[in-house]
Amino acid sequence: MEDRKVVIGLRAEAAHTNSRGFVHGGLISALADNAMGLSCGKAGGGETSYVTVNLSVDFLGTAKIGQWLEFDTTYVKTGSTLCFAQAFVTADG
Repeated sequence: MEDRKVVIGLRAEAAHTNSRGFVHGGLISALADNAMGLSCGKAGGGETSYVTVNLSVDFLGTAKIGQWLEFDTTYVKTGSTLCFAQAFVTADG
């Protein structure tokens, strides 16, 4: 399944943070959604267009300015009209 995997990354800067100085959860969610969509597109051979119908995010920690955020996807399966994927987001590993 490695050929269906998409990994994207970002070096966190001040523009990516909220008022507390943490990388904004909305940014993390959007990039995870994008990475999973790219993974599903790759799994579908680029022949199909997908939209997000459900996105659930659990935040287990915070990311700060200067850290490398990595969005590592895992393709799960493709149904007749839906594709399922998950992403793990890490900050400096």
